[in-house]
Amino acid sequence: MAMTRVRPGRFNPLARPQRSAQPSAEPRRSAVVDWAAYVDGRRVVTDTVADAVRMVRDGELTPPDDAMSGGFVWVGMHEPDPAELELLAGVFGLHPLAVEDALQARQRPKLERYDNVTVFVIKTVGLIDRGPDRADTVETGQIMIFCGPDFVVTVRHGAHRALAPVRAELEDNPERLALGPAAVLHAIADRVVDDYLCVADAVQEDVDELEEAVFSPERTSEASRIYRLKREVIHLKRAVGPLAAPLRTLAGRRFVPTEIKEYFRDVEDHLTRVREQVESCDELLTPILQAHMTQVTVDDNQDMRKISAWAAIISVPTAVAGVYGMNFKFMPELRWHYGYPMILGLTFLACVFLHRGFRRNGWL
Repeated sequence: MAMTRVRPGRFNPLARPQRSAQPSAEPRRSAVVDWAAYVDGRRVVTDTVADAVRMVRDGELTPPDDAMSGGFVWVGMHEPDPAELELLAGVFGLHPLAVEDALQARQRPKLERYDNVTVFVIKTVGLIDRGPDRADTVETGQIMIFCGPDFVVTVRHGAHRALAPVRAELEDNPERLALGPAAVLHAIADRVVDDYLCVADAVQEDVDELEEAVFSPERTSEASRIYRLKREVIHLKRAVGPLAAPLRTLAGRRFVPTEIKEYFRDVEDHLTRVREQVESCDELLTPILQAHMTQVTVDDNQDMRKISAWAAIISVPTAVAGVYGMNFKFMPELRWHYGYPMILGLTFLACVFLHRGFRRNGWL
């Protein structure tokens, strides 16, 4: 089947014409980002995914039984629509339930097996720059990997963690890529867990900075920042926590070559470090929040003490003025020549006495 070669960014798996939602709108780019056949770790260029699959399966490159060696096809997709993914599902024989899960970026990390196809879901994390006046935030995505005896299909959701650098790194290491689809599976997991480390370190720095700000002598309002960091830590825990079991399972699976199993154990060790770091951040944020709320309460009580003290001081001249403002004829010292300055002096002395007492008790 001779076909005109096109760029990967505009490729449709079965060479069908692209369709758009509106006749006048620009055709939607294909979700297939890149594809290639790999023979003995070397990239083989083909015009279509179907050609790559046929070259691997119809030649002498088909791996025996379930062994992950020999030639295989790697197709990378980014946020495909149902039609595109169903086309590839027909080419590789993907299970409908797994295809349905791949269309949604809300899956938890897991490892499932459908016949001879392993489905691995891993959550991606990244720091999103919100501008100079706003703090960076943690956002999550998803990569779903269909791993068969002679193919790998990656379905990525989210704007971060593109897999092009992973593919380029593997292509520069043919010996490792020659180990088959399991090598691709490990490379993706290793890169994602490395991202976990970077994001966890950044969150740890924010938590340390927040702790110093909360316990500094200057009064600051850090409640919103604490809740933001708490939410980011929750995102990390949802991505990191459930991933330990799938990685442990992959390290013991029969279809994974012995050389790759050792690498999976290394990734699991890195993941354990990330989990401990995230847990420590989560445990530290709770007392920081409690300490901040306690400081807010203490500051509010201090303000109320000051207000109460000044109200008590002001009540003295207010009471005196109220008594002498009733205009009775018979009042103490009402007609005395020095009565007015005497009342003012006594009022002033009473206010000074109260002020010194409140200062001595720490209310002012």
